[in-house]
Amino acid sequence: MINTFDILETIRMIQDECLDIRTTTMGISLLDCGDTDIDRSCQKIYDKICRRAEHLVAVGEGIEKEYGIPIINKRVSVTPIAIMAGISGGDPVKYALTLEKAAQTIGVNFIGGYSALVQKGFAAGDLALMESIPEALAATEHLCSSVNIGSTKAGINMDAVKLMGQQVKKAAELTAAQNCIAAGKLVVFCNAPEDNPFMAGAFHGVSEPDCVINVGVSGPGVVRAAVAKYPDYSINEIAELIKKTAFKVTRMGQLVGTLASERLGVPFGIVDLSLAPTPAVGDSVAHILEEIGLEQCGGAGTTACLAMLNDAVKKGGVMASSSVGGLSGAFIPVSEDAGMIAAARSGALSIEKLEAMTAVCSVGLDMIVVPGDTTPEVISGIIADEAVIGMVNGKTTAVRIIPAIGKTVGEELEFGGLLGSGPVMAVNTKSPAIFINRGGRIPAPLHSLKN
Repeated sequence: MINTFDILETIRMIQDECLDIRTTTMGISLLDCGDTDIDRSCQKIYDKICRRAEHLVAVGEGIEKEYGIPIINKRVSVTPIAIMAGISGGDPVKYALTLEKAAQTIGVNFIGGYSALVQKGFAAGDLALMESIPEALAATEHLCSSVNIGSTKAGINMDAVKLMGQQVKKAAELTAAQNCIAAGKLVVFCNAPEDNPFMAGAFHGVSEPDCVINVGVSGPGVVRAAVAKYPDYSINEIAELIKKTAFKVTRMGQLVGTLASERLGVPFGIVDLSLAPTPAVGDSVAHILEEIGLEQCGGAGTTACLAMLNDAVKKGGVMASSSVGGLSGAFIPVSEDAGMIAAARSGALSIEKLEAMTAVCSVGLDMIVVPGDTTPEVISGIIADEAVIGMVNGKTTAVRIIPAIGKTVGEELEFGGLLGSGPVMAVNTKSPAIFINRGGRIPAPLHSLKN
């Protein structure tokens, strides 16, 4: 039974500790929209998205008003568009413009799925879509793109790694006048999940239902506030406290997902447990680590603190939901986290330290701003390093890196909103060009042979 204390505690979390539902994301399969005529395929896609997601925003707003729970974003993810392009041929940018039009019609914040899954090689449509990504993202406002270039089972497609280093740079160059925003809507994955509700990496996997609702929670501010109340707790007591707090946060996500599912008439998929920070004061993963006892995020002990936090969030959250999925961990996006921004500005946090942190947390190098003259080969090298961490450890890793065209270390890119502002971080410029240009594939690790 819900008691008065629980209700008041939730109200306090929302008002004072930045608790919110970060996103309700409707996944929509486009497999029945394929057509050998690209224009007919685009029309089918537009019609299906508008039919399925017609009430997504209104339902979300209704739940917000009825329960007082902020739902920051309403989003749609679709089947990887490379599959559609493989059936129809033609210019994939037509699909990008169709998705943008659909997003505007239904009023969502973002639409994801301009994606390709190439971990083991290129199928029909994959290369055409990947080559079109910079143009597609520059020509749209709400579209997000992702490419999965590796997995624990398949290894890493180094030809795709090389191409994506080039495409990240091109995307930044095409939108240099808009703070290189196209690169901020592009993520390169290893072990990408098919039910991720978070952008820019959301797409609707081919094994998913025809339509489904997935929810992503937030809650860094709530966890930090809980830790701050007990300065004398031991580490195992802190871990237990975080577990209990994550349980409460996830229950709210479960509630919203269930309500949205019932009102939209589509199945409820998963709750993603990820602690998703924002630039707002009091809503930072880095500040949780500092509350636990670090002088500043990035210093000695950061990786250990983050591992404990991530584990406790998962243990607490998994008991609170009937279905946990997506990424489920702690996000460490530099530009979207006030504490990470401060640590990067002060020099306490480097890309190398962030890379170490990604071995124990959710996703990877996220919203990292680097000098505009960073070469595509260096970007590809960073992607390869991060992908190997994911491949060897059997976890999801990713890179969302933004070359700040015309800017150098110490300057900043200002994105606004949830994307925040990114200090330009120093990059090791020693070239991996010979390695990257070899192409081929890094074989899967021995422990992938589990059958």
